[in-house]
Amino acid sequence: MKSQSPCSAKMMDLLVSYHQAPSVNLRNQLVKLNTGLVRKIVHRLCHQCGEPFEDLEQIGYLGLIRAIERFNPKQGCAFSSFAVPYIRGEILHYLRDRSSAVKIPRRWQELQKTAQRVCSELSHELGRNPKDAEVATRLGISKTEWQEMQVANHNRSPLSLDACITHQHESSPLSLGDMLPDTHAQVLLHWEEDRAQLQHALSQLEEKTRSIIEMVYLQELPRKVAAERLGVSPMTVSRRLKSGIEQLAVFLGQPIQACKP
Repeated sequence: MKSQSPCSAKMMDLLVSYHQAPSVNLRNQLVKLNTGLVRKIVHRLCHQCGEPFEDLEQIGYLGLIRAIERFNPKQGCAFSSFAVPYIRGEILHYLRDRSSAVKIPRRWQELQKTAQRVCSELSHELGRNPKDAEVATRLGISKTEWQEMQVANHNRSPLSLDACITHQHESSPLSLGDMLPDTHAQVLLHWEEDRAQLQHALSQLEEKTRSIIEMVYLQELPRKVAAERLGVSPMTVSRRLKSGIEQLAVFLGQPIQACKP
């Protein structure tokens, strides 16, 4: 059996201590030990948007703190595996909220469509990229307004959910869309705030359905792996996940819609 590294052992000791008696001091120590995890995730995401690394890093730490507060050492899973969805989720929510908060006037949206054609035409006519003043003149607006349009459009550029974020050495491509937690996962995260209530509700489910929910959402196993372990098809896993969440909603007295972010 492989022994834990000193760092891993120290982290687990701190996690156990925090779970038993939470304190700001213990939490801060855990944050320091996991700065590398946060920075690794931020490094992958910051290249897909225009946000500064430092801003995303601070948001990532909020997700890390949420993970620290909700982690239960008795569940037997690695803290890093537990924390990654919280860190990524916090950053992605921030990016989606930020992109949707920047509104472009309707007139500018229409002009932007025309500007793309105008820029292409001018590039062909001039044999070079057109200057701002040349584009503005062709559009019939001032140079200042054209520059303001460009800035506004750049600042609201949405994060591409199809953007590949895996490194070259990783076997299968992973997009930001793949990382977004689905609605059912969000429900489980919401209910985990009252772990005792959730565990009681889970115990009322049919055994196989409960096992599937625990594997996929609490142990974070891929659906295909869960299907193989239980000897069922991935389609069966998906159906049982849906029905299981709906049953949990009834047991807990909360409609699924109320748990959406």
